[in-house]
Amino acid sequence: MIPAALGGVDPSAATVRLAGYGDAVMELAVRGLEGKTLDPYLAGWRKRVVPSLGHLPVRMISNGVVDRTVHGWIADECSLSTVKNSLAILVRVMEQAVRDGVLDRNPAKVSGWQREYQRAEDELDDPRSLALPDWNALTRLADALVEPSAGRFQGWGDVVIFAACTAARIGEVAGVRAGDIDLTNWTWTVRRQTTPSPGGLVDKGTKGKRARVVPLIVEARELLTRRLMPCDGPAARLFTGSRGGRISTAVLRDATHWDEVVTALGYEHLRRHDLRHTGLTWMADAGVPVHVLRKIAGHGSLTTTQRYLHPDRQSIRDAGAALSAHLQARRSPDGPQLRAV
Repeated sequence: MIPAALGGVDPSAATVRLAGYGDAVMELAVRGLEGKTLDPYLAGWRKRVVPSLGHLPVRMISNGVVDRTVHGWIADECSLSTVKNSLAILVRVMEQAVRDGVLDRNPAKVSGWQREYQRAEDELDDPRSLALPDWNALTRLADALVEPSAGRFQGWGDVVIFAACTAARIGEVAGVRAGDIDLTNWTWTVRRQTTPSPGGLVDKGTKGKRARVVPLIVEARELLTRRLMPCDGPAARLFTGSRGGRISTAVLRDATHWDEVVTALGYEHLRRHDLRHTGLTWMADAGVPVHVLRKIAGHGSLTTTQRYLHPDRQSIRDAGAALSAHLQARRSPDGPQLRAV
C-alpha cells in the first residue's frame, strides 16, 4: 500500500527525491512544534538540507551521506544552532520515511559532530600559526579578494580588514549596526541582535556569551568613516553584500573566490574564521594584557587566550631582569627587608 503522505508516489521508485518527499510529508514531520522552533527548522530545510541532499532519492540517504553533509556545513562555518536546526528537521523527515516504510531506519541520527564545535570553541592548539604576518599582508589579501568579485565590490575587502582589526567573526561583522559604534571612545559593542529579519527569524549576530566591547584602531576608524557616511540611522547595517544581503562566511567565500585567492597568495590554510586569529595574535604581540585580551576575544577560559601569547627569548630575559630589580629594591636599606619565615 502506498503511504498517503507520498501523494500516491511509489516509495520504492528511484525518482522519489528527498526534496519532493520532504515537501509532501512536511506537515506530518513538524507536528507539535511551536512557532519559534518551526521557523528555524524550515529555514534549515530550505537553505541547507534541500541544496545539499534534495537531489538524492530517499532510499540513497545513508548515515555516511548525512555525516559528510553535516561536516560540510561545519566546514562552511555554519553556527552550532544552524547545524542543529538543519539536522533536526532532516531527522524528522527521515523518521516519517521510516513510518511510511520507505526506509528501515533513520539515517539522519548521527552523533559526534558537536566535537568539531568544541574544538572551535577552544580555538586551536596553535592559533598563532593561522595569523597573517603583518598589515601589508592583510591589505594585500583584501585587495586580492575584491579583484575577482562581481563589479569589484569593495565591501568584501572592508569586511576582511574590519574582522582582522577587531578580532571578530565574519558573522559578527556582518551584524554590526551604526548604533553599535561609539564614535566618542571609538569602540564597538558586539551584541546579540534582536531585530527580526524579513523572514521572521531573529538575527542573532553573536551569542550572548560572546557579547563584548572591542577597540577600533585608527585603520578601522578610517574604514568605518566611509561606511557611516551614507548611514540611514542607528539601525542601519554597515556591512552587507553587493546585493544588500547579509554576509556569511559562505557568501564571502563564493563571491570572492576565496579558496583560489588565498592559495595563490600562499595562505592555502586560511579560512574566513582565521581573520579573528590574526587580530588576537597582533593584539597579543602589541602587549595587550592577557586578561584584557580575554575580554576582547570573548573567551570563556583564560587558557584559550593564553594560546595567543608568544613569549620570545627577549621577553623571558626581560621578565628575569624585572624580577631581579624588584628583589634588589626590596633588599635596599630604605625598603622593606626580606626575611625567611
